Amino acid sequence: MTPTSPAGDHGVPASPAPDLAAAVQQLRDRVAAVPLVLATPGRDAAARTARAVVDQVDDYLLPRLRDLDAPLLAVVGGSTGAGKSTLVNSLLGEQVTTPGVLRPTTRSPVLVCAPDDRAAFADDRVLPGLARTTGGSAGAGSVQLVVSARLPPGLALVDAPDVDSVVEANRDLAGQLLSAADLWVFVTTASRYADAVPWDLLRTAADRGTALAVVLDRVPPEAAAEVSADLAGMLQRAGLAQARLVVVEERPLVEGRLPEDQVGALRSWLHGLAADAGARAEVVRQTLVGALASLDDRVAVVEAGVTEQTAAATALRGAADAAHAQARDDVDDGVRSGTLLRGEVLARWQEFVGTGEWMRSLQAGIGRLRDRVTAALTGRQTPAEDLTVALESSVEHLLRSAADDAAERTVTAWRSLPGGGPLVAGRERELSTVSPGFTEAAADAVRGWQGAVLELVRGEGAGKRSRARVLSWGVNGAGAVVMVAVFAQTAGLSGAEVAVAGGTTVVGQKVLEAVFGDSAIRQLADRARADLDERAAALLHVEQRRFDELLADAATPQDATGLRAAVTDLARVRR
Repeated sequence: MTPTSPAGDHGVPASPAPDLAAAVQQLRDRVAAVPLVLATPGRDAAARTARAVVDQVDDYLLPRLRDLDAPLLAVVGGSTGAGKSTLVNSLLGEQVTTPGVLRPTTRSPVLVCAPDDRAAFADDRVLPGLARTTGGSAGAGSVQLVVSARLPPGLALVDAPDVDSVVEANRDLAGQLLSAADLWVFVTTASRYADAVPWDLLRTAADRGTALAVVLDRVPPEAAAEVSADLAGMLQRAGLAQARLVVVEERPLVEGRLPEDQVGALRSWLHGLAADAGARAEVVRQTLVGALASLDDRVAVVEAGVTEQTAAATALRGAADAAHAQARDDVDDGVRSGTLLRGEVLARWQEFVGTGEWMRSLQAGIGRLRDRVTAALTGRQTPAEDLTVALESSVEHLLRSAADDAAERTVTAWRSLPGGGPLVAGRERELSTVSPGFTEAAADAVRGWQGAVLELVRGEGAGKRSRARVLSWGVNGAGAVVMVAVFAQTAGLSGAEVAVAGGTTVVGQKVLEAVFGDSAIRQLADRARADLDERAAALLHVEQRRFDELLADAATPQDATGLRAAVTDLARVRR
């Protein structure tokens, strides 16, 4: 049975236009560039598929599209100990590759070609990722190139590593070589032809429309008919009815090679392909068309992985956003609720206004109260400064507490989300609290805000003659009063009323009006509060950026869009 092309010539003109190779190259570059950095459930499958697509484009599709008349590359692959090397030596009638007793035996591939075809395989046109060596065994990451006059021009054979090798690098290389083949010569044995690993690859051949020959080795003569019929049925059920099936009976080797009557028919067929340009082109076209057609489904797997990655990254970003948005709300609540005006701040405020006399003066009349306030603002610098320092410390503590909570909430959420756990693994202690520079940055932000409040006070007093003199006497003290107003104005209070520590000290609206006026204190407090909100948001944004940076390389919707566009472009060119 000779391999035939189920797709005919569709999709590959006799002389492929440069646009086809360019479209394949574009798709390859898109697939190679997709970021699969998050440990999502489908990441490994998508990564394996992406790697396989890139390898096949590099190793086979582009070289073949650029030269349809290049020699046919037949890769001899199969299970451990199936007799691949012995088969290659027997086909050539000389020993070019070494069979072995210990497994794994074939650690690096051996590529055999005719002298006239040496130039076609000596450079990196085919299998560009593998260096070429001659005159001895190849090392890791290379292929041994052997020139043999026993092989006709137009045909090259590759003895590949075991597809089920215990060495992962061997298995990966075997799969890569099979994807680079125009023709697979798949070797199995009578005792192992139903093994799972070979059939995974055989099904891959069916999916990709690859030209295939199956060699059933070491078959007891008396069971040849029964075993070959069973394997033929399995091939048919797997969609590989067109595969050529060769049965090699278990016979004594002759000088280490298979008897001629067991290998001659396969050799004649391969040599016939080399001699017949039309037959060779038919095999090449079948595999080429199948490989191109398979890209749609394979890239769809990659795209699904990218979409999954995008969804995971979106969820992780959303968790970080929510945690830090909650932190901003916590800061706002802490500012507005009056809870900051307790403890040290309360003590400094009472010292600043002189609690007992302040309330008696309030009862005695606003005129004397205004004088009292003026004296406080001009003559008592130390209490005002003490109050400012206490407020600074209290606000810094609020900011740190909110940022710590946001970091801990983010880490907790990420641990439970797809892809998040590995991002924080080993860094929980670092990421669950504020960054090392946060304390200093928060102090700078609060001091900057207090300075801005003083500037607001100066600006408010500058255009009002009746108040300018008062403000010039005590900007720091007036600023402290505005700061207290910022932290004490809640939705339940009106005007410039200030409640400290649950109402233990009340400064009436008229007290602040004595210095600023009702509307002025509202505006000053609102502007100061908005400024503090902005500074707090900026601090928390920097903290959140630590988490955002962990997702900087994650997939975006544009990655999936780019893949779909490249697949569409290739389909258009193939039509």
